[in-house]
Amino acid sequence: MPGMPDLKRFVVVTGHYGCGKTNLSVNLALDLARTTSEVTLVDLDIVNPYFRSSDYTKLLTDAGVRVISPTFAGTTLDAPMLPAAIGAAFETAGAVVLDVGGDDAGATALGRYSKDVSAIDYDLLYVVNAYRGLTATPAEAAALLAEIEAASHLKATGVINNSHLRGESTITTITDSIPFAEQTAELLGLPLVATTVPDWLAHELAAGVAEKQGSAAWVKNAYPVTVYVRAPWEEGLGANGEVN
Repeated sequence: MPGMPDLKRFVVVTGHYGCGKTNLSVNLALDLARTTSEVTLVDLDIVNPYFRSSDYTKLLTDAGVRVISPTFAGTTLDAPMLPAAIGAAFETAGAVVLDVGGDDAGATALGRYSKDVSAIDYDLLYVVNAYRGLTATPAEAAALLAEIEAASHLKATGVINNSHLRGESTITTITDSIPFAEQTAELLGLPLVATTVPDWLAHELAAGVAEKQGSAAWVKNAYPVTVYVRAPWEEGLGANGEVN
C-alpha cells in the first residue's frame, strides 16, 4: 500500500470548509516527524472554531512536532489574531505544514505571508471532497480554488482527493470519488497528488487491488490516514464511527 506523497519541505494545505484539510495536516505532520528531525505545524485557521489542528497539540508535540497556533486556539472563540511566532516557520530548515482556513475567507490570512511562502520552494495542496455540498462537481471545486488563489496570492501545485463520509466511508466511497478528483485536477491543470484512505479501510483496499492485479491504477497514490479530527458531538466514537 503506498504511503505519504512525495512533497516539498514547505507544505500549505487549503480547501473548502469541512473537506478534511485539518485531519490531513495532522497526518502529514505526524508522518513527517517519523523521518524528519524538525517538523513544524502552523495552525493558520482563524475562521473555524471547531476544527483546528492546534486542538491536537499534545498528540503532535508528543510526536516531536512543534505547533504554532492562533491566540485563541483551544477555545470556540472566532478571533482573527495571528501570533508573531508564525514568522519562525519561514526561518526553520525543517519541514513545515501550514493548515489554512477554509475557502477564500481562510486563505486571506495566508495572503499576509504570500511573499514569505513564495520565497520558498513550496507545495500548496488543494484538498477536495466529492461529498461536500458546495463543491460536489469538478467545476464547482475548480471555481473555489480560483477564489482561494486570489485571496492568498499563491498558486496551488497539486490536488489531494480526501473524499469521505466520515465513519460511514467504505471502499466504494473512495473508488466512486476518483473520477471527480481526476476531473477536478484536469480542469485545474494540476496533478492529483494523492487519494486519502481511512486507515481502517487501507488493508481491505490493498487486498482488493492485489486481486485485480493493478487494474485500479489510482491506488498508486493512495495515502492511508488516521481520523484524528472529530466534531465535539463525535467524542467517544472510534475512528470508523463506532462507539468506543
